[in-house]
Amino acid sequence: MDKIKSFEDLKCWQEARVLRNQIKDLIQTFPDYEKYELISQMRRASRSVTHNIAEGYGRFHYKENIQFCRTSRGSLYELLDQLITANDENYIDNDKLEAYKKQITNCLSLLNGYINYLKRAAKNN
Repeated sequence: MDKIKSFEDLKCWQEARVLRNQIKDLIQTFPDYEKYELISQMRRASRSVTHNIAEGYGRFHYKENIQFCRTSRGSLYELLDQLITANDENYIDNDKLEAYKKQITNCLSLLNGYINYLKRAAKNN
């Protein structure tokens, strides 16, 4: 992790950015009447993931960074629920839902790894 100079270097942020951009493209296919409902919620949740990783990175203390990463993790679960809703409403099919589930699981694994790294680093200081 000594090559990390910015939050942009974090693998968890990079993968969450990919997911955020895919969600941006996906929600453009949803019906217009979802503009202020599911579309808005999914846009905010997907952005929250990367925003909170970045904000946590900018904090001075490991514990603060960890808390922002936990918020980011919560946003990933919120996004998963919104994707399930999109599937229930027939905006996405089961295959697409499963692909997003795998991607979210990958993002969660990377984020949990980063949180564990931060916990270890906090103990060593």
